[in-house]
Amino acid sequence: PQMPHGHMPLPSFWKVVEDTLQQSSAQLRIFCQTFETVMPSPVTQPLNPAEERKVLSLVSKHGPDKLYQVTSNISGSKDLDLTLLRGQIVALLQSADTKGNTSRWLVDAGGPRGFVPAAKLQPY
Repeated sequence: PQMPHGHMPLPSFWKVVEDTLQQSSAQLRIFCQTFETVMPSPVTQPLNPAEERKVLSLVSKHGPDKLYQVTSNISGSKDLDLTLLRGQIVALLQSADTKGNTSRWLVDAGGPRGFVPAAKLQPY
């Protein structure tokens, strides 16, 4: 199949590609903005200074790619379970519990360490 722009000189072809991409990325941006205004983001409150300090210390200890945000309140039911509030930032220590269960993760909540349901964490 012939591409619609197959007869164009290469520079003009790339220009068309670029314009199309810019247009779609602009549309995507608008879509994301609309989506964010319609869907309340899971975490609305900005971090308070104490929480921010905790996050910085977690980053320096564990690195930014280990940070997760709690998506809904967690009330620990077992020993070693943490009770956390929605919006809290934790660092992932291990993506399984002591029995190798990968639906419970071991996290550092900036002091207390314990297990939380993996399903209630999202990358920060």
